[in-house]
Amino acid sequence: MRWCRFSVGNKVSYGIVEGNEVVQVAGSPFGRYRRTGARLPLSSVKLLIPCVPPTFYAAGVNYMDHVRGMAAISGRSASPPPKADIGYRANNALIAHGEPIVLPRDATERTEYEGELVVVIGKQAKHLSEKEALSCVLGYSIGNDFSERTWQFGDRTLWRGKNTDTFKPMGPWIETDVDLDKMRTIVRVNRRVMIDFATNNMIFGIAHYLSVMTKYVTLYPGDVVWMGTDGVPKPVKHGDVVEVEITGIGVLRNPVVREGA
Repeated sequence: MRWCRFSVGNKVSYGIVEGNEVVQVAGSPFGRYRRTGARLPLSSVKLLIPCVPPTFYAAGVNYMDHVRGMAAISGRSASPPPKADIGYRANNALIAHGEPIVLPRDATERTEYEGELVVVIGKQAKHLSEKEALSCVLGYSIGNDFSERTWQFGDRTLWRGKNTDTFKPMGPWIETDVDLDKMRTIVRVNRRVMIDFATNNMIFGIAHYLSVMTKYVTLYPGDVVWMGTDGVPKPVKHGDVVEVEITGIGVLRNPVVREGA
């Protein structure tokens, strides 16, 4: 099932995407819902971020080619992380499919995409084993963990480098039926393929992350966990269009604009 969140006029609803149509739903995928019977052309609605997460989590370094590539740039040794590490992102940075990523006037040219699988939590979870960890997952979406590297490495926290307004595109919807082992993540800039990797080729898998996390924190319906990226991203600039495709889910597309340009 493919869940979306959309607006028509001033009304915000959840819906189920079926082909080129959206079936409007009363309720949400995180609780009770019913189909209203209203069908709308997908092209006639504005897609919103597929959920507003109570808590926005992000996995740390989680793919080896990314480790090796970033190590080569910085002159460090390419050592994999010793354990699954989790961080946080800010909801203010979330934008939907099609909305612009806005570069602040003082952002440097080191502004880069990171195509990521987004895990969407469907029910409350605590103290899950790895074997049962995926039972709390509603489905999967696509994220672009946009980053300003000078700020990321220069600030004590990631408040600007990762969490500037518009720096976290997510969407276009939540797909509940996927085969993780068959999925690929493909990042394009202006339709040119920049990165292409096996989505599930993680250092620490989704089940491991969720099991470790739920030892200490309670996951709630609507929480999201972004799972990291592979390869070495390249800088983008005003006028570029970034697409993140994850096979089996769809394509997240956002233009890049410079503030005041």
